[in-house]
Amino acid sequence: MDQLTREDLDAGLDHVLLSGTDTGRIEMVVARPAVDERIVLDEGALIIGEGLAGDNYLDRGIDGAGPHPEAQLTLMNSRAVDLVAGGDRDRWPLAGDQLFVDFDLTEQNAPAGTRLAVGTAVIEVSAKPHTGCAKFAARFGMDAARWINSGDGTRLRGINAVIIEGGVVKPGDTIARLPAA
Repeated sequence: MDQLTREDLDAGLDHVLLSGTDTGRIEMVVARPAVDERIVLDEGALIIGEGLAGDNYLDRGIDGAGPHPEAQLTLMNSRAVDLVAGGDRDRWPLAGDQLFVDFDLTEQNAPAGTRLAVGTAVIEVSAKPHTGCAKFAARFGMDAARWINSGDGTRLRGINAVIIEGGVVKPGDTIARLPAA
């Protein structure tokens, strides 16, 4: 697949930013059982302290330090991943996230501490930034990696989250911002 240029990506930004701000939809659930392996799930269980069942969250670490407690789960806007994947839904899992959602993940709409109902679970947006890595650049191109990491508050790469209440998530389920406590 041809990789998109920064101009192509910028041209699609308005569409990405049309995602719901109060409610949205889970479009895809993906487990990563091992490095570079992806399984698209019909439904997944979110487990407090463990992440998505069948995912390698507990096995992987950051710089040998073990799993990061603020990165149990990663979410990416489905419109953003669809754009960088050139409209090829089969390429979405290559981004490396577990949940792809049609929901506004910008800092303005979902700042750290925001609680979101996803399926029957509740998650909380963490302060840990979710950034694109060398693998993302290799799969989607340097322009895409720079675009999603623009640092302008759009958080096109998505968010890290912590599971507050376990539950089940599946494509078609609602994602909704919960009122502040």
